[in-house]
Amino acid sequence: MVAGGIHTLENQYNPQAIDLVLVENVGNLVCPAEFEVEEHAKVALLSVTEGEDKPLKYPVMFQEADCLVITKTDLVPYLDIDIQQIADNVRQMNPDVTIIPLSAKTGAGLKTWFNWLNNFVVNNRDLQTSNSVLASELITS
Repeated sequence: MVAGGIHTLENQYNPQAIDLVLVENVGNLVCPAEFEVEEHAKVALLSVTEGEDKPLKYPVMFQEADCLVITKTDLVPYLDIDIQQIADNVRQMNPDVTIIPLSAKTGAGLKTWFNWLNNFVVNNRDLQTSNSVLASELITS
């Protein structure tokens, strides 16, 4: 399904005119990490409601991620969750990953996320060719 969407995008639009394509490769925390969709970066989304142990239970997703967005951080006061522990667990397997805590409800972290995306696009324009589009794999939690 993702490949079909990318193929349609490449054939109906000029890939050189597109700066960023976000591909949501849906599934669970195991399967999407194993599929390549010609992406230039992998972004994992992990909700605080999923718990601190998910990176340890499903390491492939977090080993492969260039960026981890920890979502729903506005719920932290109501949960027994430690965002730093999530970050520490991820860094055990991927010490260079960018980690961005984010709350869509409050807006906290959105500027950092947008800056990460913008910097990625600006710093990787040379990755675009006539045969591939810049794609970032977003994995929803």
